[in-house]
Amino acid sequence: MGLPDFLIVGAPKAGSTALHAALAQHPALYGASPKEPKYFLCDGRPPDPAGQRGPGDAHSAQEWVWNLGAYERLFDRAPAGALRFESTPFYLWDRAAQTRIAAALPDVKVIAIVRDPLDRAFSNWSHLWADGLEPEGDFRTACLLEPDRVAAGWAPFWRYLELGRYGEQLQHLYSVLDPERVRVVRYRRLVDQQQQTLDDLCTFLGVEPGVVTTVPRANAGRWAPDSLVNTQLRRAVRLGAAAGAYAPPQVWRQASRPLLAALQRGSAPRAVLDPEDRIALREAFAADVALLSDLLHEDYTDWLSATGRGTFTARSS
Repeated sequence: MGLPDFLIVGAPKAGSTALHAALAQHPALYGASPKEPKYFLCDGRPPDPAGQRGPGDAHSAQEWVWNLGAYERLFDRAPAGALRFESTPFYLWDRAAQTRIAAALPDVKVIAIVRDPLDRAFSNWSHLWADGLEPEGDFRTACLLEPDRVAAGWAPFWRYLELGRYGEQLQHLYSVLDPERVRVVRYRRLVDQQQQTLDDLCTFLGVEPGVVTTVPRANAGRWAPDSLVNTQLRRAVRLGAAAGAYAPPQVWRQASRPLLAALQRGSAPRAVLDPEDRIALREAFAADVALLSDLLHEDYTDWLSATGRGTFTARSS
């Protein structure tokens, strides 16, 4: 059966796209395309519309690969002997997905990427804001709206705070998978120590290190500042995405390009996380950071500081 030998998990905007692109360059590794099929979120049936009620959710849900045959075909072109993998970050957040993975892939290895949860949440919000889908222009307010959005059935991508509670997530993962088959990678090491990190991961996977040496820049969108014109463009994007739920995904993606080009026009610098927002929100992660530090026997309390480390692009330039 064409199922993966290992998975990359973590959280959106924590580096899974860049790591997928880096490892896919190794001749002994074969990455699925699309890289994020979300198969183990689905339990053998299409995603429940009740959990896809946020802006653009229903359109995006059409691209989830929920059928086993379709999932296996993602790996059909893998060279003989190559290790197959895919990279759906939400598998770390979704406890039911973890249980399905353990049952379907008893020998699977898992690479979990963890990033400063406040930097990650801000990057998640920035991504959706720049794409015109996020209706709330204030990051802290958007975070405080999370319980209401969850209750209203918005998809996992909108859980800015919840997705960053890695301690709870890894604790459950370790209860269904042998911790020896899980490798946790800090985002900052993926950026700052690229070759060493890639070599360590190749050794963990049992393939030759030294073949892949750098992590390509990936998934870095442009900024879209707030303005009267952009407010109207964002409304058009959200209306179009809602209508796009009733058409093939490629139709709306093609139709949305002019809107996104107009929204992300110019060269405005990307927004940065306000230290006051970090200070106001960091308590939401204090207990989980302590749990993660105990679980991994490594100090993660720097994540609770008043300043973050910024984006991949800013740190690697």
